Amino acid sequence: MEIKQLTNEEFSNFVDHFTPSSFYQTSEYALIMNHQNYDSILVGAVEETSIIAASLILIEKVGLFKYAYAPRGFLIDYKNLTILTEFTKKLKKFLSKLDVVAVKICPSITYKIYDLVNNTVEVNPDYQLMFENLKQTGYFHMGYNNLFESYKPRFEAVVPLNKPYYELFQNFKKEMRTKIRSADRNGVQIYRGTIDNVEYLYMQTRKKYHKDIGYFKDAYEFFDRNQKVDLYYAKLNTETYLKVCKQEYEDLEAKSRQINQQVLVTKDEKKEKIISRKIEIDKQLANAKNDLVYATKLLRDFPTGVVTASAMFVKHQNQIFLLSDGHDKRFKKFHSKHLLIWKVIEKYAQLGYQNVYLGGVVNPTLKENNSYMGLTTFKNGFHPKFLEYIGDLELITNSPKYFIYRQTSPLRSFKKKK
Repeated sequence: MEIKQLTNEEFSNFVDHFTPSSFYQTSEYALIMNHQNYDSILVGAVEETSIIAASLILIEKVGLFKYAYAPRGFLIDYKNLTILTEFTKKLKKFLSKLDVVAVKICPSITYKIYDLVNNTVEVNPDYQLMFENLKQTGYFHMGYNNLFESYKPRFEAVVPLNKPYYELFQNFKKEMRTKIRSADRNGVQIYRGTIDNVEYLYMQTRKKYHKDIGYFKDAYEFFDRNQKVDLYYAKLNTETYLKVCKQEYEDLEAKSRQINQQVLVTKDEKKEKIISRKIEIDKQLANAKNDLVYATKLLRDFPTGVVTASAMFVKHQNQIFLLSDGHDKRFKKFHSKHLLIWKVIEKYAQLGYQNVYLGGVVNPTLKENNSYMGLTTFKNGFHPKFLEYIGDLELITNSPKYFIYRQTSPLRSFKKKK
């Protein structure tokens, strides 16, 4: 076996046929990260004329040192100790010659699969073998974190598209179905965007992801070269919303007149129940009036509608990956992102894709309150499987320089804080 640099074409051909793999392990992602101050190398393990393993290696300059990352790990059979051992040995030597002190990997090795709706847990029977193989080969496991401490999220939500789309919808939690229907009824419409609409996503996520707009434009441009990206945005039709609010107000106003008449003519014990009903309708009427005033203002301020949510998806093999999503908090009440995600699931289910990956979450089994519980609750509404991965592992590739790198890390942290 020898380690050599691969061309984009060689690497892409291998990635396209290797499972499991992620869009993070593609040449397109390498190009994106090149514009985010990372160097990249596409490496392959070659035996005779065949590539038997490969990886995207990102290299970051940290002061005087170079530190490498392999997003979602290597494209290799982790169960095969012989191949893993030889690949690791040759990769260490290869990276050491480039003055890289260590490489961090976050493999797509599933440990457990959670279904919070049905309250079930599956354990990967091959997990322990792969875990021990990595430890035996010299990788240091950096622990089972619960939040977002890893290089890539250790927990991820995925919706299997193993049923007709209408059955998938019925499997959503009731609250999710209600919000989706509400968004549709109130005039939220979903559009497929272009690179010209990337700004919507950037504006809605700039405080969440801390990515510059160039990151999103690069992601769209590089994946779009092979038609691997879809951008969608939700737009509230303010004219439709005003019509809905007017109709709701008029219907409640009619009910209010009717029940007022009933109160006047009823004199027996039924009157108390009617009065209670009147109080409830009056509350609904007051809310409907407020909605009508708000809808009138929205139409005045946004006569052509307003973009309320957006998301970018990458198509890799027969999987769909959510690269990024956001929403305008001013219009949270319209549940636009709920409808957007559903329409994406519906579309790709009909096109024959296998899964929609909805991105990272914290440990979904956490019981105590945390700032990310809303994220887990939102994604759980789509009745996904929650995948728990192995987490981060580190392989030292240059021991003397790595020792100095670790010893100077407090100084680097101090400089950043200043």
